[in-house]
Amino acid sequence: MIEIQWGEPLSFVVSPEGEVQKFTTIEQARYWLRRKWPVTDAPRQRALDRLESAMECMTTVGSARRAFISAARSAGFVSENLMAQSGRPLAV
Repeated sequence: MIEIQWGEPLSFVVSPEGEVQKFTTIEQARYWLRRKWPVTDAPRQRALDRLESAMECMTTVGSARRAFISAARSAGFVSENLMAQSGRPLAV
């Protein structure tokens, strides 16, 4: 199986303990949205739709990536980069 790279990896703090998850491919993001996502809401569904559409070459990878970032924010995940820039400890 060929995995689709989607540019610079996205890293989010995904737990109150500061666990960081790096998303490097569309397939990995899709797996998380389907199996490990903490909320079922409209941004999650939109991201799933866009990721699957990008995997079928029906929309851009950039569109899928933006939808995934929106879903991550909706789920309460914080970008690792933002946490590092703020100087706060890595915790949600």
